[in-house]
Amino acid sequence: MKRAAGYLNAAMAVSAFASLASLGACATRPPASDPEARQEFDQTNDPLEPTNRFFYGVDNTLQRYTFKPAAQAYVAVTPAPVRNSLHNFIANLGSPVLLVDDVSQAKPKRATDTVMRFVINSTLGLAGFLDFAKGLGFPAHDSNFGVTLALWGIPSGPFLYLPIVGPSSVRGVTGFAVDQAVNPFDYVPTGLGLHTLNWATYVVGAVDTYSRIYKDYDREKAGALDPYATFRSLYRQYTKAEIEAARADQRGSQPAYYKQ
Repeated sequence: MKRAAGYLNAAMAVSAFASLASLGACATRPPASDPEARQEFDQTNDPLEPTNRFFYGVDNTLQRYTFKPAAQAYVAVTPAPVRNSLHNFIANLGSPVLLVDDVSQAKPKRATDTVMRFVINSTLGLAGFLDFAKGLGFPAHDSNFGVTLALWGIPSGPFLYLPIVGPSSVRGVTGFAVDQAVNPFDYVPTGLGLHTLNWATYVVGAVDTYSRIYKDYDREKAGALDPYATFRSLYRQYTKAEIEAARADQRGSQPAYYKQ
């Protein structure tokens, strides 16, 4: 699930979120006379569950008949070294947004790594197709503004399942929209052809990301009595681990091979 939504247009998430709000189908909170059921309901934090389940069904159909065939075709016709190079190139283009996330999280050491990786991979790494920086002691990391909001103490809000974007939350959708809003490549002059590059990276990035997770997705779905509840739980586990990893990351700004 690693930032698959990050390669899609923010308007999709905002539009889907608006659709959820307009449909307004909510699960009924158990009465106070049933405290155990009410506690379980509150812990699940999924008041829009009927609507979320509907959108899960839509998304599951899209994945089965669109995303999965596209990912399988991509893997079949594209050699692994080329896929890895494209993955590195797209990740490198995301460095400016990642830098904003690092700085907003008050992580200067991670921010230094991001800057160094962008400079090194954009030059020695041939525009980012090669992860040259990793070999020089600047490891990759991932984050998003949803993690930033969590570190600021903003609660996740209700669980959301959005078509194309997948499992998320109010905090997650907000963070996703902010990440897209600060992407400098969205503000380039139209005459430079970079808008075409943006859309190409969105599409290739989404296919590349899905090609890396669809087998795990199918395996989890096949082994689940209630796939929707399983993916809701997995999303929350992954998000919690992502937040804790960012909070605990106190890496040094010097290269990893440096010894004092």
